[in-house]
Amino acid sequence: MKKRIFTGCATALITPLDENGVNFDAYGRLIDWQIEEGVDALVVAATTGEGSTLSDVEHKAVVRYAVERVNGRVPVIAGTGSNDTAYGIQLTQQACDDGVDGVLVVTPYYNKCTQNGLVKMYSEYADASSVPVIIYNVPGRTGVNIQPATYAKLAEHENIVAIKEANNDIASITETMSLVQGKLDLYSGNDDQIVPLLAVGGIGVISVLSNVAPRATHEMVAKFMEGDVKGACELQLKYRDLVKWLFCEVNPIPVKAAVEAMGFCENYLRSPLYPMEDANREKLLESMRNVGLID
Repeated sequence: MKKRIFTGCATALITPLDENGVNFDAYGRLIDWQIEEGVDALVVAATTGEGSTLSDVEHKAVVRYAVERVNGRVPVIAGTGSNDTAYGIQLTQQACDDGVDGVLVVTPYYNKCTQNGLVKMYSEYADASSVPVIIYNVPGRTGVNIQPATYAKLAEHENIVAIKEANNDIASITETMSLVQGKLDLYSGNDDQIVPLLAVGGIGVISVLSNVAPRATHEMVAKFMEGDVKGACELQLKYRDLVKWLFCEVNPIPVKAAVEAMGFCENYLRSPLYPMEDANREKLLESMRNVGLID
C-alpha cells in the first residue's frame, strides 16, 4: 500500500529573503507560527518559496533548515522539480538525505515534454527518491498539462503517491480520479477550488492562502472531511476575495506583500519578480482587513 504523506492543508511556504540572501530568523518564526496555527504539512523551496531563483546552495540550505526547525512536528515536503531532470534528481536525493517526508516535482517548464516523456521523467524521479513523490501539474506556469491517461500510467509506480493539481479543469480532474482508482491522492493546487476538489475525491490542499490564514485553511479541509460540507463551503466563500487578490499578480508577489503586512518578513523578491503594484496592494490589504488578518 502506498504511503500517504498528509491529509489536510500544507502551506506552500514563502522563503523570506533580503539583500543578503535567505533570512533564516524570519523563516524559523514563520515555520513555528504555521505549525502553531494547525497546518498539516509544509512545502518548502517550491514555486511560492521562489525555488527557481534560489541558488543551489540556498535551495539545499532552505530544505535542511526547514527539516531541522520542524523537527518532526509535521511532514516537510521539498520542491525539487526542474526543467533539467538530472539537476532535479540531484535536488531530490539531497532532500531525501536531509530528512524530508516527500518531494513535490513540477512538470518540466520551458523545455516542456510529451506525455510519454512525462511518464519516463516522473519514473526517473520516483526511482531515485527514497521518499514519496507528489506530481505537480500547473500548466499555466509550465506550458505542460498532464492528461488523465498519463496519470493512470504514473499511478502504477509505487513511489508516486499524489497529485497537486492546478489545471483548473474540474472535468479532467474528475476523469483522472476515476482512472487512477485510488492509487494517487489528490491535493488542490488552487485556493479557489479547495472544496470542489475535495468533492471529487481530494484529501487536501497545497495552499498559498495558508501563508496568511493557516488555521482557516486547515479548518476548511477538516470540516469537509468530518462531513460539515456547509461549514467548509462557508470558509471557501469567506476567503474568496482574499484569494482573488493573492493571485491578481504572479505568485508569490502578492503573498509576499501580505506576509510583510502581518509583520513576518520584508517584501523582498528575486528578479524577475518585483513588489506588486500599489493599487493592487491596497486591494489586497483591504481584503485582509475584511477577514480580520490585519487592522
